[in-house]
Amino acid sequence: MNETMQLSLLRERVYRRERRSVSAAREFVRGAVTDWGFGARLDDVLLCVSELSTNALVHGVPPGRGYLVRLLLREEGKLLRVEVHDSGGGQPGAREPDGESGRGLVIVAALADLWGVGERNPGKVVWCEFGQSSCSGVVHSTASRTVASGSWERR
Repeated sequence: MNETMQLSLLRERVYRRERRSVSAAREFVRGAVTDWGFGARLDDVLLCVSELSTNALVHGVPPGRGYLVRLLLREEGKLLRVEVHDSGGGQPGAREPDGESGRGLVIVAALADLWGVGERNPGKVVWCEFGQSSCSGVVHSTASRTVASGSWERR
């Protein structure tokens, strides 16, 4: 088989706790999504990556640590999963709509087909998924992940 035709199904990169990491994460994701031919949802994916990376940077990454952006292409290229892993505590949540900040997860919920939060030790994984075309009326869920087994439970 021609090696140039094979695409990686998993890509990940670690980012340091610094402001420029959010734009670097966006560029990393842009390259992977473009390579995988998932461009129809590129703007939605990039906005969600910006929001999740910013949340990890501001709320989830203790000094001296970083965060991981992992991309998985599943279901024969029809489903893209974005995961942002951090080592901080706490659960992400949306703040009051009239506040000056805290709308990031509201944006993720509006753009992604599914999203949720999983556990890792230490920290958490906030993830979102995108089908090749936008799905209307999809119920957004939270999930917990058993890291050792890799299984997901939807709630």
